[in-house]
Amino acid sequence: MSLEREKETLQKMFKIYCKAKHGSQNGELCSECKELLDYALKRLDLCPFKEEKPSCKKCTIHCYQPEKRKKIKEVMRFSGPRLLLYDPFNWLIHKVKERTK
Repeated sequence: MSLEREKETLQKMFKIYCKAKHGSQNGELCSECKELLDYALKRLDLCPFKEEKPSCKKCTIHCYQPEKRKKIKEVMRFSGPRLLLYDPFNWLIHKVKERTK
């Protein structure tokens, strides 16, 4: 999965999470989710593995601050299964990537 596709997937996961948990509308994120998403996207830009990056939970380098890592996990755990309904193609790619790297 390219970093651009990973960023798109992450943005979709945040939209799913924020809409369900914070009542956001029209794909907008609340300030808390927007701040966390910006942080996660910045971490992706700085990833030393670039295009060879494994999924975050299988990565040997944990580049998130502990508190933000905990929150990102919460967003991914909630949104991951729901991504199947919103974007089955990205969900499938995400699952294949998780199992192969």
